[in-house]
Amino acid sequence: MDIIIAGDGEVGFHLAKSLSKIKHNITVVDPNSELLKLLQTDNDLLTVTGSSTSINVLKEAGISDCDLLISVLHEENINLITCILGKRLGAKRTIARVSSIEYLNEDNKSMFKALGIDEMVSPERIAAKEITNLLTRNTATEVFDFSGGLLSIYMTRLDEDTVFVDKTIVEVAKQYPQMDARIVCIIRSGQTIIPGGDDYYRAGDLIYLLIRPDSLDIVKTLFKKKEFHIKKAMILGGGRIGRRAALNIQDKMQLKIIEQNKNRCFKLADDLNNTLIINGNGSDISLLMDEGLGEMDAFIATTDSTETNILSCLHAHRQGVKKTIALVENISYIDVSQDIGIDTIINKKLITASYIARFTLGGEVTSSKWLSGIDAEVFEVIVKEKSPATKDIIMNLSIPSGVSIGGIIRDGKSFIARGNTQIETGDKVVVFSLPESAAKAMKLFN
Repeated sequence: MDIIIAGDGEVGFHLAKSLSKIKHNITVVDPNSELLKLLQTDNDLLTVTGSSTSINVLKEAGISDCDLLISVLHEENINLITCILGKRLGAKRTIARVSSIEYLNEDNKSMFKALGIDEMVSPERIAAKEITNLLTRNTATEVFDFSGGLLSIYMTRLDEDTVFVDKTIVEVAKQYPQMDARIVCIIRSGQTIIPGGDDYYRAGDLIYLLIRPDSLDIVKTLFKKKEFHIKKAMILGGGRIGRRAALNIQDKMQLKIIEQNKNRCFKLADDLNNTLIINGNGSDISLLMDEGLGEMDAFIATTDSTETNILSCLHAHRQGVKKTIALVENISYIDVSQDIGIDTIINKKLITASYIARFTLGGEVTSSKWLSGIDAEVFEVIVKEKSPATKDIIMNLSIPSGVSIGGIIRDGKSFIARGNTQIETGDKVVVFSLPESAAKAMKLFN
């Protein structure tokens, strides 16, 4: 696929790096020639220096042959103009990053579609939704639903007293047949492991499970994860993510927001009717303590400073807060943040990549999720007629290295994939894949 990415920072560059690994033809447009040189040095892609709102620059980037134009600059107006121009100049599909709630209104989508903007993505809105899901299902470190929750990716850490520790995956499967789930990935000491039956569970592992909703209680019991009710929560930072998260949860719990900008506090007070707004510096630990940090069930740090978010969550954890969530913009910090005790990391670059990746894998991919801290994704794909995946049971298929088939949704029902499972035309299959294997994985189902 020929893809043009317009971006003025880490979101665009992260997308370019990730998608180039999947063997797409990537061209990046950016005004900063020095940054483009650095990007091109380590990645197999092309670059064009200039503004994405310039017709000549878009033509130089190959817009007439473009399958997908992605504009993810910080200025949403530039993204909208880029996509409108790109569509008129020949781009087959366009995606714009936006932030305004007004633009994301369902009633306005048809208007933007007529202008040439096929899809709009808001990392801030998706991040807020992810925070809401994590507070609702608070035993998970990370969670993502497929087909409305018929199957879910559930990520958690193995404690030393977990019954699985130092046992192989086959041993656990035989000993606990009631756990109808499939382990698709293990993160151990920063390394990604696609496990086989002889691999061991180890204390401290971060594991990704694909589970059915009726198996969740069994999984939580076996992993010794106790559900708790979040009655009180504190959000540090009242920007777009903090505000949107507050709107989602303010009626479900007692909520406080601490925001340093006084004008923003007034705007928050207008929007949030059931939230206590506090004007103060969130990096001031004494202020957090005075506002009852130790009494909170959940603490969510969403300021523009990654360091502030990490340190404040660590302090909250030490004060006994049961659930801590930190917005971490630097991907290289994710592993460290998880290792030192922060429950969940939210990263806008990964969120944006998750949303956009499904448009690059083919029309039959209905949803996808890039996993935090590793270069890997889980996606849901509809199986086409006469595809290789339908020729035999799973154990006899030529499944590429770096690919694992997790589960299947058929006729509104879900089940975990086993070696003797037969995939059928029209099934929705949930697949785990490393980036370099994604294109090969798609050939199984097309």
